Amino acid sequence: MAVERARRAARMDQPLDRTRSLRPSVDTERFGRLSESVARRIGSWAFIAWMTAFILAWLAINIVIADGAPDPFPFIFLTLLLSLQASYAAPLILLAQNRQSDRDRVQFQEDRQRTERLLADSDYLARELAALRLALGDVATRDYVRSELRDQVEDLVKALDEHSKSTAKAAAKAVVKAERKAERKVDDQEPGPDA
Repeated sequence: MAVERARRAARMDQPLDRTRSLRPSVDTERFGRLSESVARRIGSWAFIAWMTAFILAWLAINIVIADGAPDPFPFIFLTLLLSLQASYAAPLILLAQNRQSDRDRVQFQEDRQRTERLLADSDYLARELAALRLALGDVATRDYVRSELRDQVEDLVKALDEHSKSTAKAAAKAVVKAERKAERKVDDQEPGPDA
């Protein structure tokens, strides 16, 4: 205890312990670890086997040595030892269970927070996916662009065909017009039969 106070006093991040008390201070964490260790050993098959072997040996010794046995037939001392062991084991086991329930409660809270975060993340991702789907509805796909380009090419081909037809007609008209003009010139240059 004094070493721990000296260690705590040497640390700058903790305030000094100025209270003096006649009551002994107990490190609950160390005592809790000890109770868990005892409960773990008492709850094992090895402990049950050793306890059974001890009780059978005690009974055998006290039955074989009938006269002058340390604990004759009603086995009062054995009963006292077993009740003493049970009176210490029960609170230690309860302390270990309380610590375990505290750890379980903390673990449950952490699991709940983690689940809430996961739900929030999955909701966010679902909203983002929905927004992407809506945005993709406005985006032109490859097939749509190809069909639009195909339609434009067909329209251009039709326009070029019409333009070439109209150009050919205009050229034909110009040729016809030029031929008529040439014929008129020829007619104008030839002297008539009267001349």
